[in-house]
Amino acid sequence: MERIRKGDEVIVITGKDRGKRGVVLARVDATHVRVEGVNVVKKHVRPNPMKGVAGGIVDKTMPIDISNVMLFNPATKKGDRVGFKVVDGKKVRVFKSNGAVVGAKG
Repeated sequence: MERIRKGDEVIVITGKDRGKRGVVLARVDATHVRVEGVNVVKKHVRPNPMKGVAGGIVDKTMPIDISNVMLFNPATKKGDRVGFKVVDGKKVRVFKSNGAVVGAKG
């Protein structure tokens, strides 16, 4: 079970985008994630009339190492570490600071 999943809100803890918050768009591999609005680069795209691509300079979100992000805890308004606990026979993720289940409403 992964500590950080697609759809989680994370905060960047190091690097050029330190302090930014965003939603995980995808897990690229075991150690990299793509986060909305984080690590955005300018990419030069060549036009391709066969595919209908106009070409030019586009913004592209690049992967960031998973060690550079922390799960955002809405209760404490800070990044938090994640642990695991068995609740009602299911393994769930919990925040280390207050023991709240990750993704639980209320």
